[in-house]
Amino acid sequence: MAQQELKRNLANRHVQLIAIGGTIGTGLFLGSGKAIQLAGPSIIFAYLIVGIACFFVMRALGELLLSKAGYQSFTDIAEDYLGPRVAFVTGWTYWFCWIMTAMADVIAVGVYVRYWFDIPQWMPAIVCLVVLLGLNLLTVKLFGELEFWFALIKVITILALIGMGVILLVMGFKTDAGAVSIKNLWEHGGLFPNGMTGFLLSFQMVVFAFVGVELVGVSAAETANPEKNIPSAINKIPLRILFFYVGALIVLLCINPWTELNAAESPFVKTFSLVGIPIAAGIINFVVLTSAASACNSGMFSTSRILYNLSNNSQGPANFARLNKNHVPSNALLISTLVLTGGALLSKLIPEQAFGIVTTISAICFIWVWGVILICHVRYKKTRPDLQAKSKFKAPFTPFVNYAVLTLFAAILIIMLFADATRPALLLTPLWFILLFALYSYRGKKEKKLKLSA
Repeated sequence: MAQQELKRNLANRHVQLIAIGGTIGTGLFLGSGKAIQLAGPSIIFAYLIVGIACFFVMRALGELLLSKAGYQSFTDIAEDYLGPRVAFVTGWTYWFCWIMTAMADVIAVGVYVRYWFDIPQWMPAIVCLVVLLGLNLLTVKLFGELEFWFALIKVITILALIGMGVILLVMGFKTDAGAVSIKNLWEHGGLFPNGMTGFLLSFQMVVFAFVGVELVGVSAAETANPEKNIPSAINKIPLRILFFYVGALIVLLCINPWTELNAAESPFVKTFSLVGIPIAAGIINFVVLTSAASACNSGMFSTSRILYNLSNNSQGPANFARLNKNHVPSNALLISTLVLTGGALLSKLIPEQAFGIVTTISAICFIWVWGVILICHVRYKKTRPDLQAKSKFKAPFTPFVNYAVLTLFAAILIIMLFADATRPALLLTPLWFILLFALYSYRGKKEKKLKLSA
């Protein structure tokens, strides 16, 4: 029988690239098109604001994870500081977060494949899930290697885009939409062409663009040297945000006016098409396709590990804690993949709305998870000053920054209520939390009856 523990097979290069993979994904490559249409060039400020907020969330998570050797994820932290009920809800919500995120990635795979082949979106989605399931069943080291190479492709692509943008700016190159110029940032309606309303409405998709940034925390249980690798990965997040998000978007908006970009297409692919390099556009489409597959791969990894931890903490079915001979939680991986086929189903039933619905639900649930991390950190500072004093990785500006970021998250949820595209998902998502709290109460009553009968 296989030893029932996860293997620490992720090296530093794996953790660093997983962290990069978590900050570059479908939200940037596809979702930024919708965000740009809503906010125009002011989208750059939205990415900066949410990116800074996510960095403070990660600093809080990093300090908490390293404060106690037994922590494997933030569900363990939630149980210590907010109790088993919140840990149960947060653990299952995090699983649901990644299910929704991976569904968005599966839907995106179908969108990208249709760039070349006129086939139903759901077909390539199913193929993607089957291939990634087979690879994930083998070994965690293979997951690390896949993410390493997937992330390298993303990095090289954005480097090429930024490099090309600089060259075109220096040359004064002209596209079908006009001259490549930094003036494109403000000459088409100003920095806020749709006013504050458009700017604020873009935040939902921007939040979705950052989902997965906390994946470095989930991978803590399988990190060879967490005391060194986790702080290193977290401290590099601001540079990555400035370069991969802000830098890439500035270049995109300088090459082509924001008015030329389509909300339903990847702005990265569209930019190369407008520049007049169709072969390059096809190559970029392949890159964003691998990005979606990478994000889906991360989703499979994350959902299976969170189910494994829930089961080990007696918050999920015992079968989810079983590992195969490669020390992979195969049962948890299989059930998560089965649920993910819902993304393919949505692609078939509502292909136009599917992406927007799942990204909204994902953003709402991630705001819950990030909020729990911040609240746990406040509790940690108040109740465990002994651990806080010994911390070698203290989160800065706490607890004030915790409250500021929580206020921002609350404001984003309120904004979603006023947008037709996000309101239905916002009103439906609380049903998930009601269900989880009800399930926890039911489990408690059932366990109490069993103890009395014994």
